[in-house]
Amino acid sequence: MSGHSKFANIKHKKEKNDAAKGRIFTQLGREIAVAVKEGGPDVNNNSRLKAVVAKAKANNMTNDTIERSIKKAAGDVGSVNYEKVTYEGYGPSGSAIIVVALTDNKNRTAANVRNAFTKGGGSVGTQGCVSYMFDEKGQIIIDKEECEMDADELMMLALDAGAEDFSDEEDSYEIITAPADFEAVREALEAAKIPMLEADVTMIPQTYVTLTDENDIKMINRTLDLLDDDDDVQNVYHNWDE
Repeated sequence: MSGHSKFANIKHKKEKNDAAKGRIFTQLGREIAVAVKEGGPDVNNNSRLKAVVAKAKANNMTNDTIERSIKKAAGDVGSVNYEKVTYEGYGPSGSAIIVVALTDNKNRTAANVRNAFTKGGGSVGTQGCVSYMFDEKGQIIIDKEECEMDADELMMLALDAGAEDFSDEEDSYEIITAPADFEAVREALEAAKIPMLEADVTMIPQTYVTLTDENDIKMINRTLDLLDDDDDVQNVYHNWDE
């Protein structure tokens, strides 16, 4: 792995999230609803729900709010119709962007995503047009200031649990796993009480694009901001080296 740390970007995202918790909680509520519909409300017997709950806690959602969301989803299981949709496209200077959404109205979401690309001077492409530039991996980011465990011990814990790679960056540790091994590694870290800044199965670029033109940077930020503000959008992946 390149060891290309996204810690600064994650911190920026979390600051934005703190200013828009209602929207983040709405998105997490949708993920909980889909997980409950697929595997039931028992966290111990539903690995996807367990992963979403861990993600919700990382975003400072309280246990009470999580439990209410699970109960609501269990009660509304027959009416939950969120569908996962993925869009791929291009930003300025050939930058690649992947958008993952959970929606109850694909026409609305498609129009909003297309609008975000267009306003940023980009365009939505066909399925597969940029995803081949990314690898699906489990990624866990740990803030060094929050972690008391020695780096070597943490690395051995992660590798023993099934991690593929461990990177010691300036202000964070990055752990990479195969998607199938992600949950086992995350649970091992949780059992060791290691605080995780971010833990999710994500799309990691194989190479990164550097934008030097100020207008290109302004335009891609416009696209990303519009996508971030859309309740339907769950995740945005790109290969811009911010």
